Amino acid sequence: MAARKRTPGRRSSEKKPAKRRGLLRRLLPYVFLLCCVGAAVLALYTVQLDTAVRAQFEGTRWTLPAKVYASPLELYAGQDLSRDALVARLQRQGYRASGGIPEPGTYSAGGGHLDIHTRAFTFWDGEQAAREIRLNFNGSGVAGLSALDDDGSLALLRLDPLLLGSIYPTQGEDRILVELGEVPPMLPAGLITVEDRDFMNHWGVSPKSILRAAWANLRAGRVVQGGSTITQQLVKNFYLDNQQTFVRKAKEALMAILLDAHYSKPEILEAYLNEVYLGQDGGRAIHGFGLASYFYFQKPIQELQPQEIALLVAMVKGPSYYDPRRHPERARSRRDLVLDMFHDAGFLEDDAWRAAKAADLGVAARSVRSTTQYPAFIDLVRRQLHGQYADEDLTEEGLRIFTTLDPAIQSTTEARVADGLDRVEAARGIESDSLQAAAVVTSVEGGRVLALVGGRDGGMAGFNRALDAKRQIGSLMKPVVYLTALSQPSEYSLVTPLDDSPLAVELPNGDTWRPDNYSRRSHGDSVPLHYALTHSYNLSTSRLALELGIPNVIDTLGKLGYTGDPLAVPSLALGAVNMAPFEVAQIYNTLAAGGYYTPLLSIRAVTTSEGEPLNRYPLRIERAVDEAPVYLTDWILQRVARYGTGAGAYDVLPNDLQVAGKTGTTNNLRDSWFAGFSANRLAVVWVGRDDNRSAELTGATGALPLWSRIMADLEPRGIIETPPEDVVTVPLRLNFDPSGSRGARGCGDTVAVPFIRGYVPDGLSDCDSDIMQDNAERRRNEEEGNWLQRLFR
Repeated sequence: MAARKRTPGRRSSEKKPAKRRGLLRRLLPYVFLLCCVGAAVLALYTVQLDTAVRAQFEGTRWTLPAKVYASPLELYAGQDLSRDALVARLQRQGYRASGGIPEPGTYSAGGGHLDIHTRAFTFWDGEQAAREIRLNFNGSGVAGLSALDDDGSLALLRLDPLLLGSIYPTQGEDRILVELGEVPPMLPAGLITVEDRDFMNHWGVSPKSILRAAWANLRAGRVVQGGSTITQQLVKNFYLDNQQTFVRKAKEALMAILLDAHYSKPEILEAYLNEVYLGQDGGRAIHGFGLASYFYFQKPIQELQPQEIALLVAMVKGPSYYDPRRHPERARSRRDLVLDMFHDAGFLEDDAWRAAKAADLGVAARSVRSTTQYPAFIDLVRRQLHGQYADEDLTEEGLRIFTTLDPAIQSTTEARVADGLDRVEAARGIESDSLQAAAVVTSVEGGRVLALVGGRDGGMAGFNRALDAKRQIGSLMKPVVYLTALSQPSEYSLVTPLDDSPLAVELPNGDTWRPDNYSRRSHGDSVPLHYALTHSYNLSTSRLALELGIPNVIDTLGKLGYTGDPLAVPSLALGAVNMAPFEVAQIYNTLAAGGYYTPLLSIRAVTTSEGEPLNRYPLRIERAVDEAPVYLTDWILQRVARYGTGAGAYDVLPNDLQVAGKTGTTNNLRDSWFAGFSANRLAVVWVGRDDNRSAELTGATGALPLWSRIMADLEPRGIIETPPEDVVTVPLRLNFDPSGSRGARGCGDTVAVPFIRGYVPDGLSDCDSDIMQDNAERRRNEEEGNWLQRLFR
């Protein structure tokens, strides 16, 4: 038999599989070891992730900035409050008109009454339940208050306060925490329907959704679509960044599985409701449906209607893209699509579905604001809290801060400042938008700050002129000089003659100070004291201050509430001291309160997030200046507003309203001031330029028109002249027509002039011009003394 030949090629091919098998056998242990190491690393990594997931989820999940509330409106019979004003307040707080009052947050007007279903709220002194009430109105205000529910009689009731905003947001995030049981059932049901239909069944990830997204991403060569479940979205927002990479997506999926393994579906859903990003408010990120409900609809989440719930759920897909304020048509289209999904899912009936789709977006109007509706006022709150709480408490613990702000007064003050500056610029031919202003409004009783405006656009955060624009106050200083004088009744009364002749004072540095009247005219040596302040004479005021001693004037200034350390120079008498409008308000509030000093406060109480009281801010009142000289000073300030430099106020105010006030003008017309008060309200207004150039305005032409319109809107109570026990009045005909170098001449109607008891001047005649002439000779014979000694005594 012939032998078979071996072919080299065949032999080679037979050996290769054997060699490969041998190689695989040799590599198999290494592969196994590598797999074991990889599994160990993955297991260790999973354990680390699991620890991190549980630690953060079970610990303090969110840092909560303090929430700031306005002063609650108290309702009672006899209240000076119109129905229209109350309706405006309700609308501002998100109450909605209804045919009845079926649920909290609704009201119904009919005839001469207004029915309200109030919201439950936890105040600093306890919880107040929701109530159904009726208010009857007449021409004077609230004629009666009664309960429509079965909870007993009702004498007084507080409305839930307006949420102003937050302070100290950490890393730009803000939220209001809600519990799953507090939200309308349609919200979580709709969220699951739109975002993750299989939420209740999957184990943190949805393989079907992931495969669909993976195919789209592979075709695009990059991440273009997500298959994220609600759990994955929570993980991304709660633990991870926004990078669109495969590694991050894998980590997200693993963490979602771990989260789902440890926590129930309701817990995960509640966390998502509080964490999801739903918009931007300047530098503040709106997180969670609780805050979004206030941010977009100005109401608590419990009162959201189906169309409002649908809009918020619609925005989860893209809060910026579907922003209802910037893109209303786009937002409405998306909202209606979500409403269709609600309807198809069966939890929105046909009639409700059609009504919801027909409804407007209903988003509350708002100007561009950051962090809060009223940034200047919140700035004051922040400063008055400084040092009382650690920063961590204010940024992480969700404190509730109840303030004194009155939203209606704040809104009208902001509007009057903006509108008033436009009017002043137009009337005086000043470049448009070149002026700035600040305003402070307080309650005379208790020194509560009711409104504070830091600039022309009160809603914009930035330089707070009400607190930080320290400018010379000009003639606002003069009442302090006259109060100092009237506190010495043996020397000075309202009819004491003052010297208004030219003055030159040599200063220690060799310079000479020469004040002058605004009119550039002097008025002789017999100007009645009351008249010199009424018409804001510089010469007589300067001479008076030097007679009194500048240090004594500074002492009075401190008693009224000024905490600065002004220089003891002659020009102090004419306002050469820098103050912010808030500081001026403190001084004039003491004058308006009859000499009682009360620190101006913006805070009433602070509680924990659960409503436990932490701190109360009770009124602190102390007698600063004797009542009698303050009464005499205020009497002159009423004449300033009626006959003097502030008389322009009555171009706006009703003639029968008695108010008091003082204009202030600084050198070169840089600063325009007016500070004035009624029986219950005080307002201070400053107008000027930020660059300190001349505003070309006096106090009467700049600040006074703004002040007058602010005060008119406050519906103030007029001052009632009720002298204190140690003040008596004497009927005199006071002069109104000073002229020439010899002082006053001519008399007007008889006026009850107040004097401190026991110090009524001898020989009072029927006209104070006669009194001036009788006293002039005595004053000319007095020793003049050394001006510098009087200045520094």
